[in-house]
Order: sequence, then C-alpha cells, then structure tokens
Amino acid sequence: MKPADLLLLGSVSRPTIHPDGSRAVFARARADFAADDYVGQLWTVALVGEPAPRRVTRGFRDSAPRFSPDGSLIGFLRTQAGGTAQLYVVDAAGGEPVAMTDATLGVTDFRWHPSGNRIAFLARVPALGRYGTAAGLSAESEPARRILTLRYRSNGVGYTTDRRVHVFLVAVPNVWDEPMPTPAPSISDVKRTESGADAAGLAVARPLTDGDFDHSGLAFSPDGSRLLTVSARHAGRDGDLRSEIIEVDLEKIDDIDGAEAVRLVRTIVGSKQNLGIAGLACADDGTLWLLATDLGMTGRDFVGRVTALYRSTLLDGSAPIRVTDPKQDDRDGVDLDATGGITPLPDGSVLVLRGSRGRVELLRVHGQGEVEVVDCGAAVVTAVAARETTAVVAVQSAGTSGDLVLVRFDRQDTGPQDAGPQHLTDFSVALRATGLVTGIELIVTGRDGYPVHGWVHTPPGPGPHPVLLTIHGGPFAQYTGALLDETQVYVDAGYAVVLCNPRGSSGYGQAHGRAIRQRMGTLDLADVLDFLDGALRADPVLDSERIGIMGGSYGGYLTAWTIAHDHRFAAAIVERGFLDPEGFVGTSDIGDFFGDEYAGTDADLLRSQSPQFLVGEVVTPTLVLHSEQDFRCPLAQGERYYAALKRGGVPTELVIFPGENHELSRTGRPRHRVQRFEIILDWWDRFLPVETKHRRTDEQNVEDGYPVS
Repeated sequence: MKPADLLLLGSVSRPTIHPDGSRAVFARARADFAADDYVGQLWTVALVGEPAPRRVTRGFRDSAPRFSPDGSLIGFLRTQAGGTAQLYVVDAAGGEPVAMTDATLGVTDFRWHPSGNRIAFLARVPALGRYGTAAGLSAESEPARRILTLRYRSNGVGYTTDRRVHVFLVAVPNVWDEPMPTPAPSISDVKRTESGADAAGLAVARPLTDGDFDHSGLAFSPDGSRLLTVSARHAGRDGDLRSEIIEVDLEKIDDIDGAEAVRLVRTIVGSKQNLGIAGLACADDGTLWLLATDLGMTGRDFVGRVTALYRSTLLDGSAPIRVTDPKQDDRDGVDLDATGGITPLPDGSVLVLRGSRGRVELLRVHGQGEVEVVDCGAAVVTAVAARETTAVVAVQSAGTSGDLVLVRFDRQDTGPQDAGPQHLTDFSVALRATGLVTGIELIVTGRDGYPVHGWVHTPPGPGPHPVLLTIHGGPFAQYTGALLDETQVYVDAGYAVVLCNPRGSSGYGQAHGRAIRQRMGTLDLADVLDFLDGALRADPVLDSERIGIMGGSYGGYLTAWTIAHDHRFAAAIVERGFLDPEGFVGTSDIGDFFGDEYAGTDADLLRSQSPQFLVGEVVTPTLVLHSEQDFRCPLAQGERYYAALKRGGVPTELVIFPGENHELSRTGRPRHRVQRFEIILDWWDRFLPVETKHRRTDEQNVEDGYPVS
C-alpha cells in the first residue's frame, strides 16, 4: 500500500435496519484528494436473498442514517462541502432529502421519537456575537473571552464554554408535501411564521436544555414521554470527571412556552455514583442501560479503568447496578468499548463491544451478567444494529478497512446460528490488490516473566529487512489484528514493522491498564523493548542492526523516553507527543487531570517520568511531527522538545501541519495525510534506508547541517 492508496480506505457507519428486517442502510465514507476532504453517501443492502449494496443518496458527505419507527423515512446527517452537518429526512423508498435544521455550528447526533413525528438532536449553540452569528464580525474582532473554568477548550473543536452542546426537539416535515419555495424579499421583518416554520421553510426546533453544560447521547423512554441524555451538572464538575443522566419530561413541554421547556429537567442518575458515563440506551421493558467507568472516590481516577455495563430502571430511578465485571486482577476482564454503544434485544439481553487481546468483539450480555461472544468473523467490530433475531455488524479485518456482516440468532435465543456470519459487502477488493501483508501474532515473555502480546509484519523477500518499532497512543488503547494503514505503508516501503500492547494498554484487563499509573516509562518501556528483542530472535529476516522507533501521542512519549535510555536506534520519529508533564497543565484540553493521574503531582515524580527532563540524554536523530491546532498535546510540547534536541546538536527536524489537530494521522485532510507519509518515508530513507548501500554518509550529514557520525 502506497501513501496515495489512502483513497482506497473506506469506513462504514453504524447500520440501521428496516423494521420489517428486509434491508439495512449505512453510510460509507472515504478520502477524496480532489476535494481534500472526506466524502460519502448512504447505501442500502438486502438482508434476504443475495445482498447487492447500492448507493441511495448523492450528497457530499451523508452519514448516521436511522430508519423512522415505522420504516417510512430515513433520518441522516448531511454535510455540504465546507459546511456543517445538518439533519435531513428522506422517503425510505427514495426521493429528494428534506432539510430539517440550519444549526449554525451543525448537528452532532439525533434520535427518532417512538411516535415517528419528532426527532431529538444535539447541536452546539454559539454565544451571541460569536462564530458567525454577527454578520461581518470576524473571529479576530470578537469580544475577549473571560475564562473561569479549568476546561474551556477541546481538541478538534476549540473553545467550548461559548458553544455548549444542547438538546433540541423538532417536528418531522411531510416529505411528500409540496415543496415550499424560498420567499422573495419584502419590506416586512423576517419572522417566524404562525405555522411554526421559519422563512426558509424549516420547522422551529425547540430547545430542551440550556446553561453552561454540555450534553451527549440521546435515548427516549419506550412510551416517548421522557428524553434522556448525559451531562455534568454537579457543582464540582470542573474538578472531576463524573457525569449524570438527566431527563426531560416531554409530556409537559407542549403546555408551556418554548423558553420554559428547559426547566423540565431533572437528574435521575447522579454524580454520587462516581461514574463517567459514555453511553445510554432504553430497552422496551423500561430498563436503562449505561456504559460507564467507575472513577473511584475522587471522581477523577480514570487511568486504566475498564468500562462496564450498568442497568437501572426508568420507573423508580434506582441507582445503577453493575452487570459486567472488570476483574481488576484478571487480564481477561470484561473491558467494554466505551464508544461501541448499547443495542437492546427483545429478550432483555443487550449487544455491546469488548476490547480483548488485540480484538474488538461483539458480546451478548444477559440481564444477570452472563456473557457470550458473537462470532462476526473479523478482528474488530466497530458498530452494530439489531432487530428481533438479526444483527448487522460493521467490521474491520486484515483484509478490509470497513464492511458489513449479517448475524442471525436462532429463535430460542441461545446464540448465533451455526451458519456463521454472512458477508453483506466487500468494499476492499482494490485495497487488497495493493498487496496487504497480514501480521504474525507473537507473545514474548518479558524480563519479569510478563507476557507481551503483539504482531510482526514482514515485507516479502529474503531480507534482512530494517525494522520499525511502532508504539500506539493512549496509553489506554490497543493495537489490533485489523488493517492499519500506517503498518501497510511502511511494509510496502520495505520495512518490517513490530508493534505490541505493553502494560498500560487496554484490552487485557484493568490491572494491565493501571500498571503504569504514576510510573510511566518503567514497565511499558521494558515491555516494548522485550517484545522487540523477542521478535528479532524469532525471525532471522529482521535486521537487528538496523532499527528505527516511532509513535504518536503516548506513543510519542514512549518513543522520546526510549531514545533517552536506549541508543541502539538509527533514528526516531516523535509525533504529537506528551513530552513535558509539567508544561501540560494549563495548555492541554485534558491538562487539568491527565498528567496528575498518569504521572502524579510531585515535582520529583514528574521529572522522573518526563522525556523533556531527559532530552539531554538523546543522541538519536529525531524527527518531531506536530499539528498547529493540537489542543490535546499542544504544539509547544513538540517545539520545546525539538529546540532542546537542536541546542544539543542532535540531528533533528520539526514539521508542523497547519490547520490540523491531534487526529491528523486518522482524520486529517487527505492531502496532509499523504504529505505526512511522504515526510516519514523520506526520514527513514535518509537515516534507515532499506538498502544498506544507501546508508547516510558523513558528507550528507555535513551538507544538511548535522554532526558527523
């Protein structure tokens, strides 16, 4: 796979299944170099007979489809080129989509009311006079911001205190009605009409929440009388990570003015439970299901904490009961994917996702906590939708960047049928033709007897091949056996790629994830080096004399830390790194808690884990990559590290990507992603060439201003 093959990578969204079970609709997105953006449309695929996926919309970027309860409509988000996502509905049989919103900063999520005549949605609400709400007033001319909280920015968003995410309710238009033309200008003032539509013909969206709070997730009660969402409204919310479930009483909002609707809010799951809530869903029997993390007595002890499934009852507002067991001391504890969502089934069980030893599995969890793994035939499950005894699952594997499979449960609800998953789509034919390499799974016993799990990807040919040790971010994340563009590009260029999940990673139980709390750069350093040495011993085509190291975010941290302690590497790449724990506070969007919990607050303890403090020990040529708008690991982290390397005479370069944030390598502009790969490959070609005859000479070092070897 070459850098330009990024356009062959396509992702699929969470599918939605028609109420009659006949078909599923999903969104597929891909990079487009001409648009320098991500484009995508809605697709449909039959669940009976021979599947034949076909495109059903033609927007610039259509996403997040959901069938209405009766299956007559599809709601989805549409983003025009250069615009923000807005809510649309379209006849499920086909037709012209109808816009429902014109939110200034776009819509982020939505859910159908059980009646099908209304939709609840989430949208950022800009403060008056900011973000284009005052015509002709540029961002540079807006009034000064007065900051009173520790958290006021978010990576990929920017300032948040003056554009909170709030909940709205809007009536669904009649998509079969005669279209309303845009009114011609008149001398009368532009007002909302008595019919409840604005001048553009859009139904008026009623705000259900307000105040200095953000909201995430939406779920209606089965009878549609209440709407639930996640927020943090307790007094100490700026100093902890707790959240709660709030409820809006929809039975009363029609009897009062819209401005009063926001007062019909009450908390039904409070912060006293010390939970960080990542997702919610309501089952037909009134059970409220939550994905949440126990944050300890402080409400901020998040390090390596495993997400669990909880249940409560809507009728009595009972305290949530934990259903799955994190198993603190068990590497095989139920480590649920916080972003995977909850899908209730008719028998009272639910579908959730679990990270497990380099896989993301689909689990069926029954009411008392019994867990069964649903075979989806793939390394990674990314999303699921289910109806009755049918589940449609979005998956990734070594041979696909995103496809759908069908799983049917038998009528006795004892598990999936023996037939196994049925593939509904295959969008990666051209991608596989580029010559993808499947990794070889490996477990290496470390110096203290701890098993370290990972993979080795080797180029074709006899070797010996130069080796790249790559380290993932997080640290509470994991490499998997699914296709990774980073690995494939480096293997195609002739490098063997070694990657593992050291202690601190997710997917191996809570004890594994918490092992490096306030001792970063200890067990994790030992694990990555021991795995590297084990891989070199296991495969003679890996050249143990020619090794590079690289990583991003926490991987940037551990790369910088490693080259201060081990000087075997020909070169290094430190990308968007957490490099200076002391400088992280007050500059990062997570700076008020991340470093405190991972590295501690004592000055000596911080320095004992700080790559910036030990940068004087580095002699390895190091490329520093960073993004201009990175608010997670701010640009100053990379700049200070680069400056120290430069002043110390270490061969180094700093590359800064304008307009990008912490997610450059995953969701950055397509052209920037290709440029990033080209810069990385050029660095390796200079300091770790595939052919030994191309080794860098002293003359080349002098020419580029680097010290001679």
